[in-house]
Amino acid sequence: MRHIAAAALAGILLALPPGSARAEDVAEPRTGVRFPARVGDMSLLGVGLRTKTFLKVKVYAIALYVPDSALAGPLKGKSAPALCHELVWGDFAKEIHLHLVRDVSASQMQESIRDALEHADKARLDTFVSYFGDIKTGEEYVLRWAPGGTLETIAKGTPKPPIPDKNFAAAVFGIWLGDEPIQEDIKRDLVARAPLLAR
Repeated sequence: MRHIAAAALAGILLALPPGSARAEDVAEPRTGVRFPARVGDMSLLGVGLRTKTFLKVKVYAIALYVPDSALAGPLKGKSAPALCHELVWGDFAKEIHLHLVRDVSASQMQESIRDALEHADKARLDTFVSYFGDIKTGEEYVLRWAPGGTLETIAKGTPKPPIPDKNFAAAVFGIWLGDEPIQEDIKRDLVARAPLLAR
């Protein structure tokens, strides 16, 4: 009977249309937004939720991906503080995915980014915030660290000009993973799967 049930389950999963929730997806629990456990050669390290104001208004679900080579190398066996430092400054491919769960105007998003990066290079910051226009619920941004410290941004499926500046790329990843993150629970949640993956 177990073989029959397993075969039936496999058939159901294979029949799911593209984009359907898959067994290997990981859900952000407060929004239900699902992220794939793997993207290419990268594994999902954790998911979190950005909220605003004392009312805890939900803004975006966030996910962090790192390559298997980093899990077996610079991230292996690291405790939380050292792990987060490596995730901010380590020169290996990594990416943040932002999935908006409410409409956000360009001015709101840009002001929030400027506040979070107030000490960053102004010219780099001006370029970066220009990538964020009005955003609708369900739209996504991907922020990717390319080797050498180049920040690549994919805005709602459209690649933007890369910003080749390691300090700026680290400042962007530091928004969520730095010593003074935008939200402490996001920093914790984005590395929640590390004990399982980076052993």
